Order: sequence, then structure tokens, then C-alpha cells
Amino acid sequence: MKQLQKWFDILAGISEAERHRQALAQAIFNHAGPDLSALATPACWRRASHVRSGRR
Repeated sequence: MKQLQKWFDILAGISEAERHRQALAQAIFNHAGPDLSALATPACWRRASHVRSGRR
């Protein structure tokens, strides 16, 4: 499978140096970002309800 990927990269014009830069960027920025798992829930479900009944 790696050989097939290598052939595809050669045909597409992606050099070994480019793949190295991509791997380095992924290693640096892969885990450094904020935790976005909370954004999987729609915003309307994450917000607290601020609607109050006007009648007393």
C-alpha cells in the first residue's frame, strides 16, 4: 500500500520533501489545537435557557 501511495505521489508531483514537511506540520499542530469536541453538540443545546415566563 505504501508503494502504491509513493507511485501516486510521484504521478501527482508531490516530492519527498513535501511529504516530510506535511508530516512535520502534522506532528507540530496535531495535538496543539483547542478541544473542539464540545462543538459536536449544536449550539442551541449547549446554551442555557434564558427565556423566562413574563407571567407571575
